[in-house]
Amino acid sequence: MAAKPIILLDDGGVMNDNRLRGPQWQRLVGEFFAPRLGGTPAAWAEANRVLMMDIFGPANWQARIQAATDYASFERTYWCDWLGGMCQLANVAVPSEEACLELACQAETYITHRVRATFPGVIEALHELHTQGYTLHTASGESSLHLHGYLTGMGVRDYFGRLYGADLLGILKETPEYYERLFANADIAPCDVLIVDDTPRVLAWARDLGAMTVLINTEQEAPDGTFCLNNLAALPQLVSQLTR
Repeated sequence: MAAKPIILLDDGGVMNDNRLRGPQWQRLVGEFFAPRLGGTPAAWAEANRVLMMDIFGPANWQARIQAATDYASFERTYWCDWLGGMCQLANVAVPSEEACLELACQAETYITHRVRATFPGVIEALHELHTQGYTLHTASGESSLHLHGYLTGMGVRDYFGRLYGADLLGILKETPEYYERLFANADIAPCDVLIVDDTPRVLAWARDLGAMTVLINTEQEAPDGTFCLNNLAALPQLVSQLTR
């Protein structure tokens, strides 16, 4: 392992608690869209809740992934389905496709900057790693737009270099090729990288490519050769032990 490995961090489940995000998104969706498209904030919030349960149902999500030819087409379809579906549930007129895309982008920027769902100790851990001179990038299935908003809201955006985002790599985080593209794009060797994620199968891909891996998830079994932590707050201590 390098004396100071490059650290690649997932977001949801690692830095931020997805369970806290849902209700905040619902409220902020209503706050953003009701003044612009009509309807009540409560109707928009409920529309978001119902629609997201449908979109992220395992069968529906897999079908959406399989239908995508690339990330750009995936995102375009998702944004149109997201806003169009909420409009129907909130009983307001659906904007044109181009208007849907513009409004969806504006809404995601507005919402992600205002969500507060960070796990305890994470901001302090990121500050410590940054102060010690570690290079930090994200390695997330979210878009760089999302990541920028969340990290800005946390006050830690300046600690990070590249926000990898599926959009920056042009591929969803669904196969080992995600990491292959990331390593090539960042011009880094897997042996110089420490990857932190909450999904064992994703870490197995990175480990097989030669990266050091850390699982933030005590409810699932870590892949062989992967360290396991309860919380990202413990990462500075682990890194210190590994690089002695």
